[in-house]
Amino acid sequence: MQLKPADEKFVTSSTKDEILPVFQMGQEVRLIKDIKNDGTYPFAKVGDTLMKSGATGYVRHIGDFLQTIRVYEVDFLKEGFSLGCREFELEAISEADDEIEQELEWLRKHRESKLNKEDR
Repeated sequence: MQLKPADEKFVTSSTKDEILPVFQMGQEVRLIKDIKNDGTYPFAKVGDTLMKSGATGYVRHIGDFLQTIRVYEVDFLKEGFSLGCREFELEAISEADDEIEQELEWLRKHRESKLNKEDR
């Protein structure tokens, strides 16, 4: 199943996000809309633009607010700034790694090497 970012017109402060995150930690992302201070950033006025659309960064942490709203902490390295972003504010630049498939592949190789050692 291919997950897609939430569509902004359907997102409210109480909207429950998809069960699985769309982006992964370490994945490179780009802002697709300006991020304005909603009052949670103490060093700017409410409504001030904190980061412009087009800025790129890396997902540093994935958290939940009120157990329903997924927030991605994104490090904007060039700007020297980290911000919390919602899925509808981001787009992927790099492909997400399929961590489950990578883990299964590691297990397969490990089992093969173990069997090869026992055959000797």
